[in-house]
Amino acid sequence: MRWIKFSAAGQTAYGVLEGDRIIEVTGDPFGGYAHTAKRHSLEDVKIEVPLIPRTFYCAGLNYTVHIKEHAEKTGSTPNIPGKPDIGYRAVNALVAHDEPVIIPSDATEKVQYEGELVAVIGTKAKHLSERDALSCVLGYTIGNDVSERNWQSTDRTMWRSKNTDTFKPMGPWIETSVDLDKLETIVRLNGIESTRFPTNDMLFGVATYIAAMTRYLTLYPGDVIWMGTDGTSPNLKAGDTVEVEITGIGTLRNPFIAECASS
Repeated sequence: MRWIKFSAAGQTAYGVLEGDRIIEVTGDPFGGYAHTAKRHSLEDVKIEVPLIPRTFYCAGLNYTVHIKEHAEKTGSTPNIPGKPDIGYRAVNALVAHDEPVIIPSDATEKVQYEGELVAVIGTKAKHLSERDALSCVLGYTIGNDVSERNWQSTDRTMWRSKNTDTFKPMGPWIETSVDLDKLETIVRLNGIESTRFPTNDMLFGVATYIAAMTRYLTLYPGDVIWMGTDGTSPNLKAGDTVEVEITGIGTLRNPFIAECASS
């Protein structure tokens, strides 16, 4: 099932996407729903962020190639994590498919992107084993982890570099039928492929993260976990467009624009 949150005729609702047609529902995928008689064409609606998470989690460094390439660029020794590490992001940074990422006027040239798989939690979970961990997952969506790298190196908490408004595009919908081992992540900058990798080629997979996390904290319906990225990304500038495709899920597309002087 493919869940989409959308706006049409001044109203926002959830629906089930079948091809390019949306079957509108009452309720939502987390607390129960019922189909309505309303139908919409995908091209006639505005796609919204699939959900505003209760808690916005993110995996730490989670792909070996990404770690090694970063170390090579910085002249440091690769530091491969020995266990899953989890961080947090801010919901103010979320924007939907096709909404612009705004580059602040004082940002440097080192604004970069990272295509990520996002696990969406569907049921309350605590003390799950790795074997049972995926039982709490509703489905998966796509994230673009935008970062200002010079800020990242100077702000100890990464509050600006990762959490500036619009720096976390997510969408376009939630896919519930996913074979993690068959997914491939493909990132394009202005239509030209810049990154490609097996999505599930992680140091620590989704189940490992959920098992580690639920030993200490409770996951709730609507929480999300961004699972990290592989490879490296070039710098971005105003006027660029980034597409993050994960096969079997969809494509998240966002233009990048300069901050207006009045903003």
